[in-house]
Formats: sequence, C-alpha cells, structure tokens
Amino acid sequence: MIRRDVHVLYIDDDDGLRRLVQRALERRGYVVSLAANGAEGVEKARAERPSLIAVDHYMPGQDGLTTLEQIRALPDAPPVVYVTGSEESRIAVAALKAGASDYVVKAPGEDFFDLLDSAFIQALQQMKLLREKEVAEAALQASNERLEALLKEVNHRVANSLQLVSAFVQLQASALSDETSRSALQDTQRRIQAIAQVHRSLYTSGDVERVAMDDYLAAIVAELEETWSTPQAPRKLKLAAAPIRLETDRAVSVGVIVNELVSNACKYAYPAEAPGEIRIEFASDGDGHFRLSVEDDGCGLQMNGSPKGTGLGGKLVRAMATSLKSQIAYDAAHQGVRATLRAAL
Repeated sequence: MIRRDVHVLYIDDDDGLRRLVQRALERRGYVVSLAANGAEGVEKARAERPSLIAVDHYMPGQDGLTTLEQIRALPDAPPVVYVTGSEESRIAVAALKAGASDYVVKAPGEDFFDLLDSAFIQALQQMKLLREKEVAEAALQASNERLEALLKEVNHRVANSLQLVSAFVQLQASALSDETSRSALQDTQRRIQAIAQVHRSLYTSGDVERVAMDDYLAAIVAELEETWSTPQAPRKLKLAAAPIRLETDRAVSVGVIVNELVSNACKYAYPAEAPGEIRIEFASDGDGHFRLSVEDDGCGLQMNGSPKGTGLGGKLVRAMATSLKSQIAYDAAHQGVRATLRAAL
C-alpha cells in the first residue's frame, strides 16, 4: 500500500536503528524524518507537524513518557505509537494511559517493521474515525442549535398569536352588556393567557422542551392577583413553587388547573367585600412525582362537595387532571377549600 502522503517522525537515540527504520518505512511508502532524542523530537513535531510519531521509551536525558507528554500537549497533536525494547506490561500501560495510540515492542528482523507499519495503519484509522466522529458531532450540534432556534421562534409566534386571540376575546367581552356573558368571555381570556404563558416561558429560556414551573406559576399567579384583587375585595395570593421542570403539555395542564382553582377561590371563597388569602404550592412529592395544592380559608364547598361556579371550570380541572393521569382530591376536613393533585413528573 502506497502511503506517500503520510509523514512519520521516528524518535530514537539508537542511530543505527533509526536508519533501518527510515529505510524500512520508506520502502512501505512513508515519508520519514528522524530525531535522536526527546527534546529534538518535540521540536520537530512542532515544526514539521507529522501525521504520525513513533517514540522510543529508553532515551538518555528525556525518556519516552516525558516526550509523549510534551507531544500530546502540542496543538492538534498527531497519533503517537510507543516503541520499547522492554516487554514489561507496566511500560505499555503507562504509555497508553499517557495518550499513546498503540505500542510496539522492538524485535530483530522485519517483524518489528511490519508491526510498526500495522500500528501506524491502526492509529491512522483511529484518527480518521475520531475526526469523522467530531465532524458528525459538530453537525449534530449545529442541527440541534438550528432546531432549538426554530422551536423558540415557533413558541414566540404561538405566544404572540394567543395574545392576539386574548385581545380579541377581551374586545368582545367589553362590547357585551350581559354580565354573565362578559364574565364567561373573561374566564376564557384567562385560560388563553395561562396557555400563552407556557410558550412565553419556552422562548425566553434555554430549554425549549420543558417549562420551569416556578417561573411559569409565578407569572400566572401574578396575573390572577392583578385580575381579582381590588381595593373593595383584596385577594392575597401566596405561591410556593419548587424549581421543577415539566414537559410542555403537562405544564399547560397544571397551569389551567391553577388558573381555574385560584379563579374559583377568588370569586367564591370569600364575601364580595372581604379580604381573602389563597395559597398555591407546587413541590416534589418523592418517587418521581409532584404535588399541587390550592387552598383558601373561605366558606368551603357546596353541600354536594363540589366547588361553586358554573361547572365549566370544574370540567376543565377534571380533564386536565385526567391528562396528567391523576385526579383532584378535596380535603373535607379543611376549613375552606383545599384541592390537591399528585402526578408523575
């Protein structure tokens, strides 16, 4: 096999062996340069940038391991095959740990040159595979970055579109004179905002697939408090949320549940002109699960055990809980309403 494009640097203090190796490798098609000691070899490696280097172990002044270490420290260091006259396994192991691609034990005759040639071929193949792997990884990284940028743009556009829909609903609600219809549209608007907030979170964070629930719930709760708390009927919303990340669809389900339960508490838990507090907690519950609770200290459940309201919010809460493979539980012993949900992360 002709390998005229492969430049080998052979480092050995044995002048006679260096010449023999040079002739043997040149017969096999290599371009060969020589160095008589480790220091000279390192300088030639830096200046000539060979494709391969072979380093002898036993050399005066600077042994092969020290030379190998210095070569490996060079920018874009080529593969190094370690050469030794000793069959001690500790030397081979030390060389491989130090970064040698392979090692060859010196032996009389052509066998040594054949082994050296074989080690060079294997080292070149390993280097080729490594470079191909690096190119593939770089291409994959670039592709992932493009996909992440695309997902961020999609989430940005979805959030903007939902914001536009929310504005349309608000305009429609403002144009209605019927209080019940206007209230229903405003509820719809808040539900749209809860979903839009997910997409806002996705395009403003570094993770385009999972939502940081502490930030997401904080944004929802802030909007709800701004909506429901008035000087005539102050509502204090307290949130305790752990920094847990959920997949987008599960985050949406949790957000809708929080929106419905908090809105229901703000509307019905306390008298119209009395202050009231609603507490929201989102935390890890062990064994790969999270726990959500929404509670108030108000008037409690209706006689049939369900929250007050039209019933649409309750249907939405049950549907979202089902999507999480869970269900809402109400604590009958709690003064007021305490709704809890436990689901897998």
